[in-house]
Parts: sequence; structure tokens; C-alpha cells
Amino acid sequence: MTNDNLFSALRAAFPADLNAVAIETDDGLKYSWRDLDRATAMVANLLHSLNLPDGSRVAVQVEKSVEAMVLYLATLRAGYVFLPLNTAYQSAEIEYFIGNAEPAVVVCSGANFGWVSKIAFKAGTQHVFTLNDDRTGSLLERAAHQSDQHQAAIRKADDLAAILYTSGTTGRSKGAMLTHGNMLSNARTLKDYWGWTSTGGPDGRGDVLIHALPIFHVHGLFVAIHGALINGSKMIWMAKFDPKRVIAHMAKATVFMGVPTLYVRMLSEPSLTKAATQNMRLFIAGSAPLLIETFTEWQQRTGHTILERYGMSETAMLTSNPYAADKRYANQSERRGGTVGFPLPDVSLQVIGEDGRKLPVGEIGGIQVKGPNVFKGYWRMPEKTAEEFTVDGYFKTGDVGKVDERGYVTIVGRSKDLIISGGYNVYPAEIEGYINEMKGVSESAVVGVQHPDFGEVGVAVVIAKLGTALKPEAILAELKANLANFKIPKRCFVVAELPRNTMGKVQKNLLREQYKGLF
Repeated sequence: MTNDNLFSALRAAFPADLNAVAIETDDGLKYSWRDLDRATAMVANLLHSLNLPDGSRVAVQVEKSVEAMVLYLATLRAGYVFLPLNTAYQSAEIEYFIGNAEPAVVVCSGANFGWVSKIAFKAGTQHVFTLNDDRTGSLLERAAHQSDQHQAAIRKADDLAAILYTSGTTGRSKGAMLTHGNMLSNARTLKDYWGWTSTGGPDGRGDVLIHALPIFHVHGLFVAIHGALINGSKMIWMAKFDPKRVIAHMAKATVFMGVPTLYVRMLSEPSLTKAATQNMRLFIAGSAPLLIETFTEWQQRTGHTILERYGMSETAMLTSNPYAADKRYANQSERRGGTVGFPLPDVSLQVIGEDGRKLPVGEIGGIQVKGPNVFKGYWRMPEKTAEEFTVDGYFKTGDVGKVDERGYVTIVGRSKDLIISGGYNVYPAEIEGYINEMKGVSESAVVGVQHPDFGEVGVAVVIAKLGTALKPEAILAELKANLANFKIPKRCFVVAELPRNTMGKVQKNLLREQYKGLF
């Protein structure tokens, strides 16, 4: 019987020399391919020993570490469903995710064990482990007693591999269900499209990836890790992004993936020069719009042209600027700033107008996509899933864009009011819900405005109840106690009224215009 388990495909791509270095951390630790194989086997055996029901979810909120990646791979290997959670999430958010996903296993950092375990046990979770970024924790202690041999669980391409929570514009988070087939098809497509190679490179073994992204969302967990593993490529692993250290690592690497914020921060370093980047093959940007100024300045400073691409939690990667000229597509050779390139070879993309008709070249409308990478649906939300797919199987991304005469896709905005700040999705409705419950608040509106570092940040505009005095800094302080830091608006204003249309709806476009020059 063929096994479509994503782990099996990644494991098959390990190089023949299992003693070669697979991961080198920025503090000098080295992990061989054999280490990864043995460690994932031991954690997979630990999960199996718990006698979990088929399809069990493993929810994980830990700091970035190689061991955290091992836990992800082991969950796939054992055939369970991985549920990564942003390390910035606070108790109210974690309570919702655990309550909604009902994980059989929760893994958190030791420092958070007290409050996370309380939430998990109350929700019916049977097993809570700890995992710290210094290779300690109960998960590793328990796994150390397990065998380092493990046969990967048999899984079909359509079987669930991961659930990624993506907030809804109503404030209620939705769990996007990604299958083994979704992620494997995307990894194989990108391996070819981005020209990953197993020859050449700084040590003669091919491409080397600098991994400086967090590993709780698509970009760092799937695109970056799958990209390196499916090619048998070494990773230089950075626990946190440090612009000086990333630039220093470029001498022994070939590929870097980052959100626009990371490129902005590297551009502020004098050490970023053509000489420093001469060994690099490819710089990829995504998760948020890249300003054309950043695109151009990077070109001038390094001689490299950043490759922009476009994806979502529900779909992984959908489009990409070309890596190199391709004889199959004579007009698709240039990486163009301000665009996200072309639909990937196995992705069908269409732009649809308000009236439901397919729009011609150059016209702006809603972007819809179809392909083997598109998710299975939203966890336990069949009505929402049905609503987001067309009768002929296209997923409505919620993004607004256009396709030009050469086929380049440009994202011009987002339906509803999604803010993408530093690569993270921020939904105003969720923040407004918290503000509106605060004492003395009558109403609020949160909008996104352009920011030179984060791409976009939130601005909160609040109306006080009659006879009440509100302090903007107090509102932001109260938000910080309830929400992840990336969701907190950068500025808050208390005003007498909000602009409205004749139907009484707040005109957020006018607020965005009013505050656009703030930063």
C-alpha cells in the first residue's frame, strides 16, 4: 500500500549520508539527518504510547527550537494532526482554540504550564507536556525512553495533517484543515519552481536555507521547513531574527525567506552589501505587501531582486514571481516589484466581479483559486466552508486583485478590513470587540494604515460614552492584557464621532485616509 504521509516524502528526501549536518543553530549546535530521524521516531513512539484516538489533534504553543520542529514532524510521522499556536496568544485566545479543536495532547512552554494545563484539562485534554527552547521539558524526558525506530503511519493524501487557525472578520477564528496531499503537492511544486538544488552551494551539497521565521504559521513551518527538507538541504536555524547575524550567515547560505519587515531591518544595517550577499541565490518575501521602495533599495544595495509570492493559511503558496526564465513561459521571466507573479503551475486563479462574472485582464475583483494545495475546509464549520467555495470548486480568498496582460497577479487590497502587520493577520472586528466592552466606551473602529517597518499597523478610533473621559494609553494597556502583541494598535484616538454613510455604517475608508500619514 502506498503511503501518502507527508513525513514519508520528506524522510525519503534525506541525503544518503545521514551523518551530514541537517541543521546548524545560531548558537553552534549541530543536528545530523540521523539525529532528526531518531528524534522524530522517539517522539512519534511517545505519541503512539498514549493510545490516542485516530485523527487526534496535538496543539503546540512553544518557543521556536529545533525540538519544536521535531515535534511537528513526529506528529505527522505518527499520523496525528498538528495544531500550531502563536506564542503571543493569551489565555482567552488559547481557551477558544483548545475548546474548539479539542486536542488530545497539548504541549506548552514550562513557564506557561500552570495556566495552559488548567485550560486544557478543563476542556477535556488528557495529556499536557512541556517543551522549552533549551532542550528541556517533560516531552523530551518522556520521549527519551522510547525506541528510535518507527514506521510512519499510513495516511492517504486526503487525510488531515494540520489545522491552522485564521481569524475571521467576525472575530471568530476558523481552523483551516490542511491535508498531507495539500502540503506535499505545494512543497514539490515550489522545489521545482524556485530552483532548489542539491549540487553546488557553500559546502558542495546544494542549497542552504537561513531559517529566521517563527514556526507557528504557514511561512516558517511549511514553506521554509518543507522547502529545505524535500530537497535534503541544510538549514541555518535562528531562534530569533537578528539582522546583523542573518547578514553574517549569508556567506555560508544560499536561500533566505522573510516577511517585508525583516528586509526593512536588514537594509538599516551597514554590513548589508553586495559582497555580503554574493553567495546567496534567492531572497523570497511574502506574508505581507512589500513596499516598492524596499524592493528597489534591496536591488541597489545587494544586486539581488527579491522574489515576491502570495499564499494563505488555507492554501499555502498560490502564486510566485519567477525564479528564472522558463522556456515554457516566454513572457514570465522578470521578477516585478508590486506584483506576486503568476499562479503556480498546478493552481488555477480567476478574478471575479461583484456580479459573479469572470473579469477580463486588468479589471479588479475578488481572487478565487483552485488546486491540489487548497485546503479541505474549516474545522467543524460546514456552513462556512460551503459559503467560501463556489459550485465549481474555487475557494474565495477574500483578497482583491487583478491580472495584467502578461499574467502577473497584483493584490490591491483585501475584502473586509484585514490588516497584515509584520506578516501576521489582524482582524479589526476582534480588537473592536474587546475595546467596545471596556468601561466608558461607546463605540470603536480599528483600521490599518501604512507603516515603513511593519507594512501595516492598526489604529484605533474610539468614541467615549457621554460624560466619560477616556485615555488612549489606558485603552491600549487594557488591550495588551488580553491580546497578542501583534494585534495591538500602534495608536489610539478618542474622537467625538465616526464617519458614517447614509445607512449608518462606519466609513473605514475615510478613517484610513485621515490617518494614512501617521507613520
